[in-house]
Amino acid sequence: MMDSLIGKEGTTTKRILIVEDAATVRMYYRSILESSGYAVEEAMNGIEALEKTLDTPFDLYVVDVNMPKLNGYGFMNELRQQEISQQPAIMISTEAAPGDEAAAYRAGANGYLVKPVQPARLLTYVHLMLGEAIQ
Repeated sequence: MMDSLIGKEGTTTKRILIVEDAATVRMYYRSILESSGYAVEEAMNGIEALEKTLDTPFDLYVVDVNMPKLNGYGFMNELRQQEISQQPAIMISTEAAPGDEAAAYRAGANGYLVKPVQPARLLTYVHLMLGEAIQ
Protein backbone atom coordinates (compact mmCIF):
# COMPACT_ATOMS: atom_id res chain seq x y z
CA MET A 1 0.00 0.00 0.00
CA MET A 2 1.28 3.47 -0.87
CA ASP A 3 2.35 5.89 1.82
CA SER A 4 0.21 8.66 0.34
CA LEU A 5 -0.54 11.68 2.44
CA ILE A 6 -3.83 11.92 4.30
CA GLY A 7 -5.64 15.05 3.22
CA LYS A 8 -8.76 16.87 4.30
CA GLU A 9 -11.67 14.80 5.53
CA GLY A 10 -9.57 11.62 5.60
CA THR A 11 -9.00 11.51 1.83
CA THR A 12 -5.69 10.28 0.51
CA THR A 13 -3.52 12.83 -1.30
CA LYS A 14 -1.70 11.23 -4.22
CA ARG A 15 2.04 11.88 -4.39
CA ILE A 16 3.51 12.81 -7.76
CA LEU A 17 7.19 13.11 -8.65
CA ILE A 18 8.09 15.53 -11.43
CA VAL A 19 11.38 14.53 -13.08
CA GLU A 20 12.50 17.47 -15.22
CA ASP A 21 15.77 19.37 -15.60
CA ALA A 22 14.23 22.77 -16.47
CA ALA A 23 13.22 24.67 -13.31
CA THR A 24 10.53 26.71 -15.08
CA VAL A 25 8.89 23.57 -16.47
CA ARG A 26 8.99 21.89 -13.03
CA MET A 27 7.30 24.96 -11.50
CA TYR A 28 4.68 24.96 -14.29
CA TYR A 29 3.78 21.29 -13.73
CA ARG A 30 3.90 21.76 -9.93
CA SER A 31 1.43 24.66 -10.06
CA ILE A 32 -1.00 22.66 -12.22
CA LEU A 33 -0.81 19.54 -10.04
CA GLU A 34 -0.84 21.26 -6.64
CA SER A 35 -3.82 23.39 -7.64
CA SER A 36 -5.62 20.09 -8.29
CA GLY A 37 -4.82 18.82 -4.80
CA TYR A 38 -1.79 16.58 -5.43
CA ALA A 39 1.32 16.47 -3.25
CA VAL A 40 4.25 17.18 -5.56
CA GLU A 41 7.98 16.59 -5.27
CA GLU A 42 10.65 17.38 -7.84
CA ALA A 43 13.83 15.83 -9.19
CA MET A 44 16.25 17.49 -11.64
CA ASN A 45 17.36 14.26 -13.33
CA GLY A 46 16.87 10.51 -13.33
CA ILE A 47 19.50 9.84 -10.66
CA GLU A 48 17.88 12.20 -8.15
CA ALA A 49 14.47 10.76 -9.04
CA LEU A 50 15.63 7.20 -8.46
CA GLU A 51 17.11 8.13 -5.08
CA LYS A 52 13.83 9.77 -3.99
CA THR A 53 11.78 6.84 -5.29
CA LEU A 54 13.83 4.23 -3.49
CA ASP A 55 13.39 6.22 -0.28
CA THR A 56 9.60 6.54 -0.66
CA PRO A 57 7.78 5.46 -3.87
CA PHE A 58 5.26 7.79 -5.49
CA ASP A 59 1.76 7.26 -6.88
CA LEU A 60 2.68 8.71 -10.28
CA TYR A 61 5.78 9.90 -12.14
CA VAL A 62 5.83 12.76 -14.67
CA VAL A 63 9.12 12.28 -16.51
CA ASP A 64 10.95 14.40 -19.08
CA VAL A 65 12.87 12.45 -21.71
CA ASN A 66 15.92 14.68 -22.27
CA MET A 67 17.86 15.29 -19.04
CA PRO A 68 21.52 15.23 -18.01
CA LYS A 69 23.13 12.44 -15.94
CA LEU A 70 20.28 9.92 -16.41
CA ASN A 71 17.62 10.67 -19.02
CA GLY A 72 13.95 9.72 -18.85
CA TYR A 73 14.41 6.42 -20.67
CA GLY A 74 17.24 5.43 -18.34
CA PHE A 75 15.21 6.41 -15.29
CA MET A 76 12.20 4.39 -16.47
CA ASN A 77 14.36 1.33 -17.20
CA GLU A 78 15.93 1.53 -13.74
CA LEU A 79 12.59 2.19 -12.03
CA ARG A 80 10.92 -0.81 -13.67
CA GLN A 81 13.74 -3.10 -12.48
CA GLN A 82 13.34 -2.14 -8.81
CA GLU A 83 11.52 -4.40 -6.36
CA ILE A 84 9.04 -1.72 -5.36
CA SER A 85 5.38 -1.11 -6.10
CA GLN A 86 5.29 -0.18 -9.79
CA GLN A 87 3.21 2.94 -10.26
CA PRO A 88 2.30 4.61 -13.58
CA ALA A 89 4.52 7.10 -15.37
CA ILE A 90 3.80 9.74 -17.99
CA MET A 91 6.75 10.69 -20.18
CA ILE A 92 6.78 14.20 -21.63
CA SER A 93 9.12 15.35 -24.37
CA THR A 94 9.71 17.75 -27.22
CA GLU A 95 10.48 14.65 -29.29
CA ALA A 96 7.57 13.98 -31.64
CA ALA A 97 9.01 11.57 -34.22
CA PRO A 98 7.06 8.33 -34.75
CA GLY A 99 9.52 6.17 -32.81
CA ASP A 100 9.78 8.44 -29.76
CA GLU A 101 6.46 7.42 -28.22
CA ALA A 102 7.20 3.73 -28.83
CA ALA A 103 10.61 4.15 -27.15
CA ALA A 104 8.90 5.65 -24.10
CA TYR A 105 6.52 2.69 -23.83
CA ARG A 106 9.40 0.22 -24.28
CA ALA A 107 11.20 1.95 -21.38
CA GLY A 108 8.15 1.42 -19.15
CA ALA A 109 6.01 4.55 -19.55
CA ASN A 110 2.22 4.31 -19.37
CA GLY A 111 1.53 7.56 -21.23
CA TYR A 112 3.34 9.97 -23.56
CA LEU A 113 2.76 13.67 -24.12
CA VAL A 114 4.54 16.10 -26.44
CA LYS A 115 5.56 19.54 -25.12
CA PRO A 116 4.13 22.07 -24.73
CA VAL A 117 1.50 20.37 -22.59
CA GLN A 118 -1.72 22.22 -21.85
CA PRO A 119 -2.90 22.01 -18.20
CA ALA A 120 -6.19 20.26 -19.06
CA ARG A 121 -4.38 17.59 -21.10
CA LEU A 122 -1.83 16.95 -18.35
CA LEU A 123 -4.60 16.64 -15.75
CA THR A 124 -6.59 14.29 -17.99
CA TYR A 125 -3.60 11.95 -18.22
CA VAL A 126 -2.92 12.25 -14.48
CA HIS A 127 -6.53 11.37 -13.62
CA LEU A 128 -6.50 8.41 -16.03
CA MET A 129 -3.21 7.06 -14.68
CA LEU A 130 -4.40 7.36 -11.08
CA GLY A 131 -7.77 5.74 -11.84
CA GLU A 132 -9.68 8.91 -10.99
CA ALA A 133 -12.72 10.43 -12.62
CA ILE A 134 -11.86 12.95 -15.31
CA GLN A 135 -13.07 16.35 -14.19
